[in-house]
Amino acid sequence: MLETMSDFFNSRLDGYEEHQLHAIAQAEVFYPFTAQHLPARSGARVLDLGCGTGLELGYYFAVNPTAVVTGIDLAGDMLKALEAKFPDKKLTLVHGSYFDVPLGEGCYDAVVSVESLHHFTQGEKIPLYARVRRALAPGGYFLLTDYFAASDGQEAFFRQELRRLKAEQGIRDDAFYHYDTPLTVEHETEALQKGGFSRVEVLGQWGPTCLLRADP
Repeated sequence: MLETMSDFFNSRLDGYEEHQLHAIAQAEVFYPFTAQHLPARSGARVLDLGCGTGLELGYYFAVNPTAVVTGIDLAGDMLKALEAKFPDKKLTLVHGSYFDVPLGEGCYDAVVSVESLHHFTQGEKIPLYARVRRALAPGGYFLLTDYFAASDGQEAFFRQELRRLKAEQGIRDDAFYHYDTPLTVEHETEALQKGGFSRVEVLGQWGPTCLLRADP
């Protein structure tokens, strides 16, 4: 049975970090690699979309302990765990959907998202990416580390399966349910470009996971 996004992640809090690091190919490499590409200067302002328990933030604070971080997540229990992990850091946590929470304009030196956005369509992402672009300060950039479909056919299959499961379970489209529907890197790049980013490059790849950097 499909679960709402918040229920899915809240119910898996115990063991979540171990799962992320050991069940996803080379996660122990791409989490710190992502952190190393975030701003290293003192007091850098970073927004984390779908921050969860802050795996990437643990690595980032090791590189930049003075960073000022805002995290957004639907799973309130995960935010509580994140807050408890870093009581001495400049950390603002927002319980909500990054599709709805105001991101502001010119606020951040970088925005990052790790293993979160592969649940959404290109159509849902384009307006979000436009808001992310506006939230960046001059010289800012967006880092997206995520799971991508290997082909157009695989991308279409995942989307069709989600529609089938929703129909079988009588689920409406007014809430987010947990099911992986990754785009291809090409289609993700298109979404970023339609959201106003002028340059998108792949900084690393680990199996189906890639790190994309998008610059306005």
